Amino acid sequence: MARRIDVSTSKHQLKLFDGNRLIKAYPIAVGKILSPTPSGTYTIINKQLHPPARFGVLWMGLSKPHYGIHGTNNPASIGRNVSHGCIRMFNHDVLELSSRVPIGTSVSIHK
Repeated sequence: MARRIDVSTSKHQLKLFDGNRLIKAYPIAVGKILSPTPSGTYTIINKQLHPPARFGVLWMGLSKPHYGIHGTNNPASIGRNVSHGCIRMFNHDVLELSSRVPIGTSVSIHK
């Protein structure tokens, strides 16, 4: 079975699955009311270590242009609706997640 990512914007939680088996759940920050995180199913299309500082230590771009899963230089933002639509994670969590998922991994985003 393929690895997949499930994101709940209302629960501020990103879950990593291997098929139907939950591997790990991570706390996240999501988009604010004026720039919500887009619902839908996307794929990870690229990874960049050491992106611009506002994206923390790592960026994983989604197939929806300008959106991604990334670290943060503001860990206090995790668990809140504060981003411009991206999915923010603690830096250590985004590094761990990136090491566990290849490019092409499916990312399902919902409320």
